[in-house]
Amino acid sequence: MRRQVLLRWQASNLFGWGILGLNLLQCWASDPDVQPLLESLIAQRHLPSVDPLRLSAIWRAAVASNRFLDELKAGRLALQQQGVVVIDALGNGLPPPTRRLTGIRTIGRCIFENTHVESTRQLAIYDSLLCASRWAADLLRSLSDKPVALIHEGIDPALFFPGPRSGVLDPGRFYVFSGGKIEFRKAHDLVVLAFREFAARHPEAVLVAMWSSPWTQEGFQGHLRAPLRRAAAGTLDIQGWVAENGVQPHQFIELPPTPNHLMPFVLREMDCAVQVSRCEACTNLPAKEAMACGVPVILANNTGTRDLIDADNCMALNTQGPVPAGPGVGTEGWGESSVEEIVAALESLYTDTQLRKRIAARGAAWILEHRRTWTQHAAALKAHVLGLL
Repeated sequence: MRRQVLLRWQASNLFGWGILGLNLLQCWASDPDVQPLLESLIAQRHLPSVDPLRLSAIWRAAVASNRFLDELKAGRLALQQQGVVVIDALGNGLPPPTRRLTGIRTIGRCIFENTHVESTRQLAIYDSLLCASRWAADLLRSLSDKPVALIHEGIDPALFFPGPRSGVLDPGRFYVFSGGKIEFRKAHDLVVLAFREFAARHPEAVLVAMWSSPWTQEGFQGHLRAPLRRAAAGTLDIQGWVAENGVQPHQFIELPPTPNHLMPFVLREMDCAVQVSRCEACTNLPAKEAMACGVPVILANNTGTRDLIDADNCMALNTQGPVPAGPGVGTEGWGESSVEEIVAALESLYTDTQLRKRIAARGAAWILEHRRTWTQHAAALKAHVLGLL
């Protein structure tokens, strides 16, 4: 019997949950044991830049998922009677989904950074809880007596792997990548402060930022002197914000939201990447993708990103200061990286070509050695689902 598994989020290649949904759809499209179902409609416009062979391989599963969704919305399906396993997406505060659905087994996938949880009563409906880092697993076990399973997220090694540069960028410049939406947790204020100091000594340095997202925080300032504002056209003025905070315009490139399938072409042009979040519930997807592409990564040694750090596979920032909690916001285990240590890491990678090559090679090998791929993620999730039945 092929077990239907309803994933209560969407498939997309533009953001974290969507990338997870798309890769599970791809991995399970022809699986003999599990059938992937998404709670949001799957349309080709939601999957920009997915190559036609991949689309062809997943499209029958997508059509079946859309048909199931229509039946579910029309009230013509009884999930428990049909033997459907439901996996809910739970976030900060672990709020219940807007519409309660329970299957023959119901699983909560808990991706949260705020450690302040007023109540865990809403977890009572779940047969098990999933998370994507050891930090989150430890927190969940302290909050609930429900079984907790850790399944790390992955990358697609057919896309993210070391390769040659295209030659489109000036080879005489030093390119530093930073990804993730602008918010306090992602610590882009620390990136700007560190890069400003580094770039003042190295005029050939360029910060390449992919920070735009629908959830970017207008007004974010952190430790910077100027907050993020909107331009006259109404869009967030990231270019102006970075310049106002001391980075020269010719040393900053702002990238638009980019489909995940195109990111390898960006990352392979980079000399290094800086991912210094104050907290990660998972393990930071841009960091994993950069490592897989053979880009040396500077990583904050805190929360979920600790699960990526090993000997010589990255530049770990071990100085982690406490992060004060705010009203209704818990920051247990969060860490504030030292700007001085970020600058020192950038200087080391800039001056030592062999160090860059060694860390790049070790990082790419580590991703595969530790099975941090979407195929392995899908296999582990399938085993967990079937093990509950």
